[in-house]
This record gives sequence, structure tokens and C-alpha cells, in this order.
Amino acid sequence: MADGSDTTLTAEQAAPRPAPDGLVSALKAFADSHGGATAVVEYVGKRGARIVLVGADGVWADQFAGDTDVARQACAQAGVTVENAWERELMDQMRPSNDLWRSMARRTMAR
Repeated sequence: MADGSDTTLTAEQAAPRPAPDGLVSALKAFADSHGGATAVVEYVGKRGARIVLVGADGVWADQFAGDTDVARQACAQAGVTVENAWERELMDQMRPSNDLWRSMARRTMAR
């Protein structure tokens, strides 16, 4: 083997990208206006990660982040608890808004 050659490749641990301030403030604002919040982070391919927020009052919303690590970091900075999966209790807590019901009805009627 020649000097300076190495057949072992090592990947350095990349520093996590900081969570965008706008994302963190949006998560905080949602949690503050709905009595707290719980989040589920979903990987959505090239788009990144979807953060589904469920407020203590049952209202839900979503935000997008560049990847799942950034999404989890943003939730931690905003003080939002992240669930690892959709648990029954969390799903039972969600209440769709009237606007969502109307949009679902329009899609059904259009078939």
C-alpha cells in the first residue's frame, strides 16, 4: 500500500443545522394559543419533514422543516413534546375544524 492511501473511509459527524427562527416561533405561537401542544414528526421525502401539531384544545395544524432532525430540534426549542408515533390518545384528542369538514365534503361530493 502506498503512503498516503487509505482504504477506510470515515464520515465526520455533521453538525446539526440550526432550526429556523420562524419555525420555532410558529411552533411556540401555536402551543401558546392552544394551551400547549404535542407534535408528531413525519418524513415526507425530498420535501423534508412535516410537523403535525395537536393543541391541548384539539385544534391541529402543521409546519414543514428541512429534515426530521431540524423538525425535532425546532420542537425542542419551542418546548413542544414530540411523540414517536400516532398514539390513539393523541388521535382522539384531535378535532377537525369546520373548514376541514367542509373541504372534505366538497371532495366527496365532487366524485
